[in-house]
Amino acid sequence: MTETGGTPGSGSPMEKVADIASDIGEYIRQQRNTAKISLRQLSKLAGVSNPYLSQIERGVRKPSAEILQQIAKGLRISAEALYVQAGILDLPTGGPVGDAIRADAELTERQKQVLLDVYESFRRENAAARPAAGSAPTPGTTDTAQAADTKESA
Repeated sequence: MTETGGTPGSGSPMEKVADIASDIGEYIRQQRNTAKISLRQLSKLAGVSNPYLSQIERGVRKPSAEILQQIAKGLRISAEALYVQAGILDLPTGGPVGDAIRADAELTERQKQVLLDVYESFRRENAAARPAAGSAPTPGTTDTAQAADTKESA
């Protein structure tokens, strides 16, 4: 038995909910600290009571999607990022590039969406070209590799 009373690795639904609440709370706290906003300031910006926001950050409460949206607005970050952290949405594609775009506080939500759409269209285009090209390298890589080989043998 573990200290929590369950068997090791049991991952009961209640434990998973507690982990998600803790994770989202920690993520919100990190975003708030990065933005240099006090708990009280964020509670006013998000329209959420100070004690409730504190409980969310400590992992005592799991906020609804609506509350997460208000918090995201207060933090000036993507609500989607909070939804992913809370387990409401699946992790979006795009990896670190998509994450960086979503996290950029200098961009509006519209600008972020346009950049993500363009980025994803390039990824789809490249993925579609790969099977058609077989094992051939992408254009430009052969010339670069040959140029590097030529310099080394000279």
